[in-house]
Amino acid sequence: MVSYSVLICTYNRHNLLNKALAALLHDTQERPDQIIIVNGGDERADQIVQAFADTPGVEVKLIKTVNKNLAASRNVGLPHCIGDIVAMTDDDAQVFPDWVTQMKRAHAEHPEAGAVGGAVLGTNTDSLVGKVADAITFPAWFQPRYVRTLPGVNISYKRAVVERLGPQDEALFRGEDVDYNWRVQQLGYRIWYDPLVRVYHHHRPTVKGFLNQHYMYGRAYYLVRRKWPEMYSIYPYGLRRPKDLLKGLNFLASPFYQPFLSSRRIPGRATRVQALPLLFLANLAWEGGMLVQAGKEASTAV
Repeated sequence: MVSYSVLICTYNRHNLLNKALAALLHDTQERPDQIIIVNGGDERADQIVQAFADTPGVEVKLIKTVNKNLAASRNVGLPHCIGDIVAMTDDDAQVFPDWVTQMKRAHAEHPEAGAVGGAVLGTNTDSLVGKVADAITFPAWFQPRYVRTLPGVNISYKRAVVERLGPQDEALFRGEDVDYNWRVQQLGYRIWYDPLVRVYHHHRPTVKGFLNQHYMYGRAYYLVRRKWPEMYSIYPYGLRRPKDLLKGLNFLASPFYQPFLSSRRIPGRATRVQALPLLFLANLAWEGGMLVQAGKEASTAV
């Protein structure tokens, strides 16, 4: 029988952690064999974990750490994950009842996949911010397919892959999952997306929080591409070829046309129109984050 570990890192979000653990242990068709919780915050999360510690048939283990970033916390927890499949989710997510079963199925059907993940659905889509966040924050496809990367909130790895990869890059304050998944592919494995592998996610509820999230994603996008120049990128690394010039022009133009493309994922014509200004700002924040990080790197190199 395939054993299944889940790693959750948490930082001062005990109420959300309670919902995450309840989804994994109470509101589920199949429980994992092991849950490792790495707490970089206060003792309220410790109390939540203790409330689930006696769940029959599941090892629920708490590890305390000093919060640095998500990669550092995951590096604390990964050595304790002993399952054949090592899954990751976040404290602000709730897995679907069949999450464990669907992950196991997808891994069994795709032995060539070092990593498997799926859809991330918003819980707060009654607001305009929630609808926009649900449309653009996480990648989504209607059909199963191989992909370049998947977010750490809904992903799992074969244990042999984790052992070969080593730790996540703690120099990355965001984008550690993109870096990790690129390294999976460098080992010769594929990454498989299956829309039946689903989690709910609590998106940022405010415009400020949502835009800051995408700004930080933009900064991380630049950092990961600086580390891996051969990785796919929306901007050119230079202007030596006509293709580079076209990519540069597209980078400048995309904040003006991409909101119209992204709005098609939002149901309702009136809502799509209302969402356009926020989609435009999110694209500016994302690309602005890349430019700001590039400026920081240039000033540090001088």
